[in-house]
Amino acid sequence: MGRCGVGFDRASFAVVLKACGALEECNVGVQVHGRLVKFGFDSDVVTGSALLGMYAKFKRLDDSLAVFSELPEKNWVSWSAMIAGCVQNDRNVEGLELFKEMQGVGVGVSQSIYASLFRSCAGLSALKLGKELHSHALKSAFGTDIIVGTATLDMYAKCGRMADAQKVLNSMPKCSLQSYNAIIVGYARSDRGFQALKSFQLLLKIGLGFDEITLSGALNACASIRGDLEGRQVHGLAVKSISMSNICVANAILDMYGKCKALAEASDLFDMMERRDAVSWNAIIAACEQNGNEEETLAHFASMLHSRMEPDEFTYGSVLKACAGRQALNTGMEIHTRIIKSGMGFESFVGAALVDMYCKCGMVEKADKIHDRTEQKTMVSWNAIISGFSLLQQSEDAHNFFSRMLEMGVKPDNFTYAAVLDTCANLATVGLGKQIHAQIIKQELQSDVYICSTLVDMYSKCGNMQDSQLMFEKAPSRDFVTWNAMLCGYAHHGLGEEALKLFERMQLVKVKPNHATFVSVLRACAHMGLVDKGLHYFDVMLSERCLLEADAVIWRNLLSVCKIHGNVEVAEKATGALLQLDPQDSSACVLLSNIYADAGMWGNVSEMRKMMRHNKLKKEPGCSWIELKDEVHTFLVGDKGHPRHEEIYEKLGVLIGEMQPVGYIPDFDVLIDEEVEQHEQLQELRTCAYNSLRW
Repeated sequence: MGRCGVGFDRASFAVVLKACGALEECNVGVQVHGRLVKFGFDSDVVTGSALLGMYAKFKRLDDSLAVFSELPEKNWVSWSAMIAGCVQNDRNVEGLELFKEMQGVGVGVSQSIYASLFRSCAGLSALKLGKELHSHALKSAFGTDIIVGTATLDMYAKCGRMADAQKVLNSMPKCSLQSYNAIIVGYARSDRGFQALKSFQLLLKIGLGFDEITLSGALNACASIRGDLEGRQVHGLAVKSISMSNICVANAILDMYGKCKALAEASDLFDMMERRDAVSWNAIIAACEQNGNEEETLAHFASMLHSRMEPDEFTYGSVLKACAGRQALNTGMEIHTRIIKSGMGFESFVGAALVDMYCKCGMVEKADKIHDRTEQKTMVSWNAIISGFSLLQQSEDAHNFFSRMLEMGVKPDNFTYAAVLDTCANLATVGLGKQIHAQIIKQELQSDVYICSTLVDMYSKCGNMQDSQLMFEKAPSRDFVTWNAMLCGYAHHGLGEEALKLFERMQLVKVKPNHATFVSVLRACAHMGLVDKGLHYFDVMLSERCLLEADAVIWRNLLSVCKIHGNVEVAEKATGALLQLDPQDSSACVLLSNIYADAGMWGNVSEMRKMMRHNKLKKEPGCSWIELKDEVHTFLVGDKGHPRHEEIYEKLGVLIGEMQPVGYIPDFDVLIDEEVEQHEQLQELRTCAYNSLRW
C-alpha cells in the first residue's frame, strides 16, 4: 500500500497496530508508531486507542499509559482499551482507578468496560465492589447482556460465591458456551466436582457444543471427586472431538488419572504425548508421588532435567515429597543444592517443602534454619516442624516451637492443634492439652474430625477416659481414626467389655475396620481372657484383609511372648529379625538377655552383653513422669537427680514392704549390668576352684 503511494488514514494505522499486537510483533509495532507520529496521527483518538492497546498486549503498560495521557481527546473506546490493558497486565487496582476517573468525566460505561471491571474484581477477590458493579450494570440496562452476565458470574465464581454465580446463570435469558465454561470451571475450582459435571451434562444436552476450556474444567471436576469412570468418559469425548492435540486438555487428562489412582493410564498417556510442556512433566511427577511411587517420581524428574526442561516450584514440591516419603536424605540434599542454584530457595512454597522433607528425614534443626531464612513462612512450614519434633519424640521442643509461633502472632490451624495435642498425649500433659482444647473451642474448630480424633486420643493417653469418651460421643462426625482412637483407649486401660461393645457399634454404622482396629479388639479379648472370641476376630481379620508383612512391632510382641513362655529358640529368631530391621535396636538384645537369664543360660547372657558393648548398644533407661501443679516431674531408672529423691525412695520402700506380704514378686524387665558382672565373677571363681581341685 505504501509502495503504491496510497495515503494512510487512521483506520489503516488502527488495523495494522491491532495486527502487530495479535502477532506479538513488538519491533514492527514500534516502527508503525514512528510512522504514525510522522503522519500526525499520534493525537488521533482512534489511532491512539489502537496504539495503547498494542503496547498493553506487549506487556508495556507504562508506554500504554503514556500514550493515553497524551491523547487530547478520549472516548469510551480509548478508556475501554486502557482499562482492559491494566487488567491484562494484572494491574487491577489501576484499572479500577481509571474507571472512577472515567466516571468523573462523564463517559458512559460499555459492555467491554464492564467485562474488564468484573475481571479486576475477580483478580482482587473484591466481592463487595463486584456486587456494587453488578447493581450498576443492572441499572445501566446491561443486566440481560450475555457478555456482561458471563463476566459477572465468572467474578462470583472466582470470589468463591458459586450460589450467586448460579443465580446469575439462571437469570440470563440466553447463555453462551463461555457462560457454561465459567460455571463449570468455577465449580471445579471450588472442589464441587459433582455440580461441575451436572453443568457439563446440561451443556451437552442443550447443544451449545464444548471447547478445550470445557473439557479441562470437566476433567478437573472428575479429578476433584476421584471419579475414574467419569474421567474416562470425558477422555473418550476428547478423543472423538480431536481435542487430544491440545496440550491443555492432554495435561488435564494426565492430572485426572494421577488423582484417580490410575497411574498406569497416566503413564501410558504421558508416553504417547508428542509434545510436553512443564505442566505435562509436573502432572506425571505429581501422579507418581501421589500414588506412592517415589522411585518413579525421581526417575521422571531426572528425565525432565535430561530433556532440558527447567523445573518450577511445583516440580520441586512433588520431588521433595517423594524424598520425604522414602526418607532419601542424600537425594533431598542434592535437590536442595539445585534449588539454591535456581534462586528458588527462599520462596515460600519450595521452602515449606524443604522444611517438610528435612523434618521427615529426622533433621529438624536443619529444617528450622531453612524455616527462619524463608521470607514468607507458610502454615505448612510451621506445622511440619512441630510434627517433626513430635515424630522424633521431642515433645518439649515441639511445645517450645509452638510457643514461638504464638509469640510471632501466627494463628494456628487445625493441623497445628492436632500436632500439639499429639505431643501432649506423648507427655501425658493433660493440663496443656486442656488449654489447647479451650483454644480449639474459641477458634470453633471442635467439629473438625481430625481434631476430634486427636482429642479422644490425647485424653485417653493422659488417663482421662471420661473426657475421652465425652469427646467421642460429642463428635459431630467420626471417621475410622476416631473409632480406632476410642477403641485403643479402652483396650489400653483394660476396659475390654467397653472396647468390644464399641466395636459392635462400629460394625452397625458400617465403618470399615483396619489393622489398628483389630489390634485393639484382640487386646481387649486378651484382657478379658476371651480366647474363643479373640480367635473369631482373628479369623475375620484374615478373611477381610491379608496380613501385613511382619514389622518391628510384630517381632517385638513375639519376643515379649517368648519371655512369658520361656521359648529361647523362637526368641533368638525374633531377635535376629529385629536386628535385621534395625541393627541399633538395643531393646531386642536386652529382652533376649532376660530370656537367657530366666533359662539359666548365663554364658549366652555374657556373650550378648559383649556383643552389645562391641556394637556400642546401650539400653535406654526406663522413664516415667507426672504432671503436678503445671510442672512435669521426670524419673529415670536409678536416677537420684530429683530434689526430693530421698523421700521418693523411702516411700517406694514402704510400698514394696507392704506389697510383699500379700504375694507381690518383682518382675525385672531389664537385666542389671551389676547382676551380670556378679554372675560372671562367680562363674570365674567356680572355674578357678574347679581347676585347682583337678590339679
